Amino acid sequence: MRYGAHLPLIDFDGAGWHPQTLPSYAATAHRLGFDALGANDHLVFQRPWLDCVVALSSVVAASGDLRLCTTVALPVVRGPVALAKAAAALDVVSGGRVVLGVGAGSSARDYDCAGVPFDERWPRFEESVRALRACLSVDAEPFAGRFYRTPGSLLPPPVRRDGPPVWVASWGSGAGLRRAARLGDGWLASAYNTSPEQVADARRTLAAELARAGLTLDAFPCVLATMWTYVTDDPAAARSRLDALGALLGRPAARLARQVLVGPPEHCAALLRAYAAAGIAEVFIWPLGDAESQLERFTRDVVPLVPAG
Repeated sequence: MRYGAHLPLIDFDGAGWHPQTLPSYAATAHRLGFDALGANDHLVFQRPWLDCVVALSSVVAASGDLRLCTTVALPVVRGPVALAKAAAALDVVSGGRVVLGVGAGSSARDYDCAGVPFDERWPRFEESVRALRACLSVDAEPFAGRFYRTPGSLLPPPVRRDGPPVWVASWGSGAGLRRAARLGDGWLASAYNTSPEQVADARRTLAAELARAGLTLDAFPCVLATMWTYVTDDPAAARSRLDALGALLGRPAARLARQVLVGPPEHCAALLRAYAAAGIAEVFIWPLGDAESQLERFTRDVVPLVPAG
């Protein structure tokens, strides 16, 4: 199991961000042995939310050799050419460390802000991934579809000739998994929208879809994002964090308690062990508060309880 850390993009408590918030967090994640940093995409949300690409750009120097992952970015909302331009620039300035996780998104409010019909998100998303690849690969032909046209490879190109790896997000529907296998270099699942049992079933679907293209799961990472995290031995503190998270997401706190890493180390490790057994290769944790100290506690008290391989 490998671990990534979501950048603290959400202002949960109204404290805001000072200039060193993100670089300090990135440096702590690097020091503690995390493998990647992640940043998610929303134009509008229930709480203030920093832009994901700008946030990742702000930690290039502080993050050492960590991969910089969008987990996920919204190419339909941003526009695939504009997202490709930003991703290529981030890849150049980071020395080729970008992984481009993309998804259609589930918030109609983001689409309203961008002036894009929400009910067109799936056909637009299919085209947007192809448009992204055409912009990010030096050898790709220009793309022309129903919704998008691209000029071919953008300059400067990303470090890798065929562009950054593209992970396609899906909550696990059959259509979504087929889309991930068809369009992506990996599958990005959402922790609060799945379970270890669902992941195991999904990987069987992915394996069958990839086999049709002569590919295997061995080279197709299955990654779990938005794993909300607060390691604590205090039941009252755990309940408080789960209640607040449930209110934020519109989900029952009792259900979230079984899906996320909120509670004592043993609970957190047991869930991670189940995901490892289901075939998840990497988990991106997202502290619900006390961000850097939670990274410390997670690596000290939880990671040793989870087999490394």
